Amino acid sequence: MQRNRVKPIVFATWIGIIVNLLLSILKAVGGVLSGSRALLADALHSASDVLSSFVILFGVKIANKPPDEEHPYGHGKAENIASIIVAILLIVVGIEISISSIKVFYGIVPPAPSVLALFILLISIGVKEGLYHYKSRLGKKLNSSALIADAWHHRSDSLSSIAALIGVGLSILGEKLHLSYFIYGDAVAGILVSIIVMKVGYDLIKASATVILEKVLSKDEIQHYKETVFKIDRVKRIDQLFARTHGSYIIIDIKISVDPHITVKEGHDIAREVKNILMDSHVEIEDVLVHINPYFDSEGELNH
Repeated sequence: MQRNRVKPIVFATWIGIIVNLLLSILKAVGGVLSGSRALLADALHSASDVLSSFVILFGVKIANKPPDEEHPYGHGKAENIASIIVAILLIVVGIEISISSIKVFYGIVPPAPSVLALFILLISIGVKEGLYHYKSRLGKKLNSSALIADAWHHRSDSLSSIAALIGVGLSILGEKLHLSYFIYGDAVAGILVSIIVMKVGYDLIKASATVILEKVLSKDEIQHYKETVFKIDRVKRIDQLFARTHGSYIIIDIKISVDPHITVKEGHDIAREVKNILMDSHVEIEDVLVHINPYFDSEGELNH
C-alpha cells in the first residue's frame, strides 16, 4: 500500500516544480518590465516553492524505503521531517514578507508599476490556488503530510500574490488619483498575509511533531481495530492494543489471550491470523506485533 503512494506524490510534486519554475520566470520578467517590486518579490516566493518541492521529493523517497536493521519499523517519519522543513520555509517567507512590508512605511514611495503586473499576478493566483486544491485533496487521500504541507506552500504563494495584487492596484489607482499614500495598502496587506503564512507554518510543524513523537491513538480511534480482531473465534480476549503513528502509516502492538492448552504452533498461527486480518482490513496499518497470553478467567483461573 505504501509503495502505491509514491508515484502520485512524486507526479504531483514534479507538476509543482515545473509550474513554479515557469511562474518564477514569468514574474521576474514581468517585474522588470512593469517596474513592480512586489512582483519581483513574489517571483522569489515562487522560487522558494521549487526548493520546498525538492525537499518533499527527498522526504518521500526516504520514507518509502523498506525497513532495515537500523530502522526495523521503516522510514515513514522522513516524510514528516520533510513537512517540518517546508513549514520552516513558510515561517521564514512570512517573516521576510513582514519585514519588507514594514520597510515600506520608512522608505521613499516608489512609482506605480504598469498594468502588466496586475495580469501576471491574476494568472499566478489562479494557478497557485489550483495547485493548492489539487495537492491538498491528493495529500489527504494518500495521508501524506509532506504533500499537504507543500499544498499550503502553494496557498501561501497565492496569498502573497493577492497582497501584491492589492498593493499594485492601489499604487496604480493612487498615481491616477494623486493619492500617494495608497501605496501603504500594499504594506498592510503584506503584514496580514505574513501572519497567515507563519500561522500555517506553525500548525504544520505542530501536526508533524505529533507524528514524529509517535502519538498513540485514542480508545475511540482503535475501536474498529479491536472489532476486526474479535472476528477471529480463537481470540478469547484482547488484553492490550496500542496503535501508534509512524509517518503516514500505523504500527500496532497487541496482546491477546488464547486457549492455554493449544500448541505453540497453534498460538503462532493465531498470531499470524491476527496480523494478516488487521493489515488486510485496514490499509493504513504497516505492521502488527502480536503477543500471545494464556487465557485466564476473572478469578485468575485458567480456562479450559
